[in-house]
Amino acid sequence: MYRTELEGGPDANKRGGLMRIEVLADADAVAKKAAALIAAEARAAVAARGRFVMAVSGGHTPWVMLRALAEEDLQWEKLHIFQVDERVAPEGHADRNLSHLQASLLEHAPLPAGQIYAMPVEMNDLQIAAAHYAAALERIAGTPPVLDLVHLGLGPDGHTASLVPGDPVLEVTDRDVAVTAVYQGRNRLTLTYPVINRARLILWLVTGSEKVPMYKRLQAADQSIPAGRVRQNNAVLLADSAAASKRTNQGEKDIA
Repeated sequence: MYRTELEGGPDANKRGGLMRIEVLADADAVAKKAAALIAAEARAAVAARGRFVMAVSGGHTPWVMLRALAEEDLQWEKLHIFQVDERVAPEGHADRNLSHLQASLLEHAPLPAGQIYAMPVEMNDLQIAAAHYAAALERIAGTPPVLDLVHLGLGPDGHTASLVPGDPVLEVTDRDVAVTAVYQGRNRLTLTYPVINRARLILWLVTGSEKVPMYKRLQAADQSIPAGRVRQNNAVLLADSAAASKRTNQGEKDIA
């Protein structure tokens, strides 16, 4: 299991601890490192609790990560994959994270199809859809649900999952799944802070030079951006050199 600790900023310490950070050469290296880390966590969780439950965000680097994960020798029948967020769009639409998630795993690994849990965004009543997904989380991960791993990305505006600046969903504390306002043309379903922060491990993947300003603010646990409100004492951040190129190296250790 991945447990090397690195020092975060002073705000991170106020939130309860250290975030482990590793900077790698490029996005492909980040994806492959993430796949190896997830595989190790999956093996440990299956050995300890008989199953591994993770939630995955969208984006290009995660699909590379999942494709690499599919090549790992795992007890796939004991893995359960949830979505961190999903756009409200028709089934099979290019905007849907689910399409890429299924293509990355189901076509390359012996994961039972029913163990990828799709957010039911086709339902007419999105509030009921969110409640149904929260119930699925409880059925698999307990009450309240505790995910073994949550994968998160970082937007150029500081959002993570579909927790975006200014959205009322940022203040939700009594539900694990909620409906967002329209963002980039679509409503979304998203996991909320309570279930994200209960996870045993939070895995950040941050790549690309456009992420430099928000990378620095995330590393400092800047709570003025949505990503900065995620707990750091149970988090690992994998970044490529482009995203981390202008960050301070104070407190960082070499864990490559």
